[in-house]
Formats: sequence, structure tokens, C-alpha cells
Amino acid sequence: MTDTLIKVVMMVVFFAIMIIIGIYCRKQSSDVNGFVLGGRSVGPWLSAFAYGTSYFSAVIFIGYAGQFGWKFGLASTWIGIGNALLGSLLAWVVLGRRTRLMTQRLSSATMPEFFEKRYDSKAMKIAASAIIFVFLIPYTASLYNGLSKLIDMAFPEIPGGFTTCVIVMAALTAVYVIIGGYMATAINDFVQGIIMLFGIVLVIALVLKSNGGFSEAVASLGAITEGANFNGAFASFFGNDPFSLLWVVILTSLGTWGLPQMVGKFYAIKNEKAINTGTVVSTLFAIIVAGGCYFLGGFSRLYADRDIYKLDGSVDFDSIIPNMLNNLPAIVIGLVLILVLSASMSTLSSLVLTSSSTLTLDMLCETCMKKASKKSQLSVIRILILIFIAISAVIAIVQNKYGLAFIAQFMGVSWGALAGAFLAPFLYGLYWKKTTKAACFVNFSVSTILMVGYLVLKFAAPDVLSSLPAFWQSPINLGAVMMLASLVIVPVVSLVTKKPDSAKTDEIFECYNKEVTVGAKESLGK
Repeated sequence: MTDTLIKVVMMVVFFAIMIIIGIYCRKQSSDVNGFVLGGRSVGPWLSAFAYGTSYFSAVIFIGYAGQFGWKFGLASTWIGIGNALLGSLLAWVVLGRRTRLMTQRLSSATMPEFFEKRYDSKAMKIAASAIIFVFLIPYTASLYNGLSKLIDMAFPEIPGGFTTCVIVMAALTAVYVIIGGYMATAINDFVQGIIMLFGIVLVIALVLKSNGGFSEAVASLGAITEGANFNGAFASFFGNDPFSLLWVVILTSLGTWGLPQMVGKFYAIKNEKAINTGTVVSTLFAIIVAGGCYFLGGFSRLYADRDIYKLDGSVDFDSIIPNMLNNLPAIVIGLVLILVLSASMSTLSSLVLTSSSTLTLDMLCETCMKKASKKSQLSVIRILILIFIAISAVIAIVQNKYGLAFIAQFMGVSWGALAGAFLAPFLYGLYWKKTTKAACFVNFSVSTILMVGYLVLKFAAPDVLSSLPAFWQSPINLGAVMMLASLVIVPVVSLVTKKPDSAKTDEIFECYNKEVTVGAKESLGK
């Protein structure tokens, strides 16, 4: 059996399992609630893996791991640790239970619908839907980033391998999501998550072995001085630029608190056990997957003699990880390919389900589909899933073929724009009765204008952007600052704007005061 045949067979088996799961879950997606939220009955392990696999995509494994590993060395591992502690553990503790209780109380299936019912504002729902539509679609297309180099490495003898892979991946994701809805996505996320866990551990072990083991690899990394501020910078605990590293940690960790596809996982939690178990499992998953990816990327500089440079001499970060894997056995490369496809497909399915349900339930049903039946709504959601996946695939193929940098830049801004707009309004909406809709609108506006303004300067007035301090030229720093600023903007504006109806707010928050009966192991009683 040739190397190519081994890889192809592994991929065919993987894709077949995804489709079978979609068919298996079709009965649980017969209505809008089941299709979008899995009937709010998703168990602890599925919830945890759905959260983790939606969090980490091929962008992290291929792009970010190479880029930040090259820049920060082993210190880039802190990004993965931040993702685990702030983006997973603390997110579950702070948001999990309250999100599940309040969204059920409000009968909200999407984040824009939550804003409408929490703040009594249809305009806020439409505004949030528009922001999601504008920024989530290009973010969806970014999931394919980095696949090109990996496909070329895995199948060098197949022309147009990237285009073929994108089409197959998009088509099969569409099939199992359209057939099985949220539950099919959750079960597939679990399978894909297992592959990601074993895959990243195996790859790290093999890469370290190829560099003489952990100690020798670290010693070689510490001896590199090019691009370092001090000797041993790339092997040090905090690297040569801890300030820049901090902003990457904030963007990639705190951002999950405001991303609709991430917060949406809390809507579908089944019970208390699912929250407790999900908190632990998702955190451990993030430590292994995210921590492992960035730890692996930390050894990027050891591959500076490989074919990782563009024609202008700059480093092609998407080429670093594939070059690390180039000499591994065919079966391992096949596993890595499935690992990256798993990461991409799990996030893709979550994003398109979020986009389609939001556009249908929160925008179309408020405008041109006011009298649509639940069956019609479900049909529209399925159609939009197909459209969104097709659009993302076309964008990815066009970008790869023509090297359109502006698309890649727009994708990079999406995370900061979405999280910057929604993080504080959602968080304070769960905890603080005095949060006002005016404050939320102000935050929506500031985040959107800031991130779109960056894009305008980047491509219409690059001289103006380059004249700014270096810190403000980075969309990563800008997005992270916007997230932190939103935590100040919302409470400050809330204090000086019209207060919400206290009776309605008290009624909403009453969901936290409902008495429940628990066993003695949960409470000692009076």
C-alpha cells in the first residue's frame, strides 16, 4: 500500500464516520429547538468537547502555532495555558450556569435573541445579528488557512490538492450539520476532539525525538540568537517580548467570553453534572490541545533552514508546522491531516450553525419572515448553512489562488470585533440588573467602528496607520484592548443613561432564586 493510499483510506474512514453520525442524529433535529440547541439536553462530555473543538481550529495548529512560536519561542506555550485557564476554566465558572439558566428563562436560542429579551430591544437583536453576519463569515473562511501548505506536504503528487480538500471538507460538513443539527455537531466534535488529543501528543513526541529529545531541542533553541533580544530568549520562560505576548493571551483567551459560537455551547447544557464535568474536561482539553500546539510551535526556529520563506524573504508562518512533519511516516502524516481537518470541521460546523440560526431567527423572522412557521424557519436555517459553507469555501479557494492579503487581514479582525462588541453586554447582562441597552449600543458601535476603522487605514491609508505607535498597528493588540475597554464602557455608560424597568429586570433575574432539591453531597442543608 503506497503512502498516498494510506492517507486517502484514513481520510475516507474519517469522513464516513462523520456522515454516519449525522444520519444517526437526524431524529433529534426535527424542530428548531432540537436543531439549534440539541433540545438543551447535551451531556457533560459532549458539551466539553463541543466547546473545546469549536475553540481550536487549523488556524491555531498551523498558523498561530508557527507564527507565535517563531516570535516568542517556548514562551508561546503561555498562550495555550491562558486559553485553558481564562478561555475555558474561568469561562465555564463565570458564564456556564448563569447562561444556561437565563437563556432558558428568556427562551432565547441565540445571542442576539438574548440581547433582545434581556434588554427589551428588538433593535439590539437586529444590530447584533448584523455584526455577527458581517464578521463571522470571513472568520469562517479563515478556518481553511494553513491547510494549503499541509495538503501540499501530504499530497505533493496531487495537483490542486487544496481546492479538492476544501470542497470535500465543506461538502461533508454541510451534510452532517444539515442532517443532524447541533447534536450531530456535538457528537462529531467529541470524535474529532479525541483525534486532536492523541494527534497532538504523538506529533510533539515525534518532533522532539527528531531533534534529539526534549533537553537537546531546548538547548538548540536557546543557542539561537538571530531575532532575539538576549541569549537564550527563545528557550526562556517569558520570551523576549512578554508585553506583546500578554496581548495575544488576552485576545485568544478572553475573546471566547463574547463569541456567539462559544457562548452558545452553554445554552445547550443538560444539567448541573454537565457543568461541573464540562468545566474540568474542557480545561484539560485546552491544556493538551492549545498548550501542545503552542509548545510545538515554540521549536519553530529549529527549522529556519527549511523551505519556510516567501519570495520577499519574510517567513511564511503557515509553512513551519508542515515542515516539522515533512519526514514523519505516512500513517502519522495521515493522522495529522485528520487532526487538522477535525479542528477545522468542528469549528466550521459551529460557526455556520451559529450564523444561519442567528440570521434566520433574529433578522429574517423580524423582517420578511414574521409569519413563517417553525418548519419553514428550520428549512431556511438549513439552506443558509449550505450557503454560508459554500461562501467560506469560495473565499478560501480564491484567497489561496490569488494571495489576497486583505481577506486574511479582515479575518484577523473578526475575532476582536465580535468579542469586543458582545463580551461586556453579555457578561453584565447575566450579573448586573442595572446594565442599560444604551450602554450596549455604545459598546457595539465603538467596537465595530474601531475594528472597521483599522481595516480602512490598513488598505486605504497605510501611511496613516504606519505613523501610529507600533502597538496600535497590530489588530491583535487592538482587539484585546477593545475587549478590556468594553468592561469599562458598559458600566460607565449604564450609570449615566436611562435605567431599565426594575420590575422586568427582577422578573428575569428571578431564575437565579428558584429553589431546587439537591443531594447531601451538594449541600449540608440548614
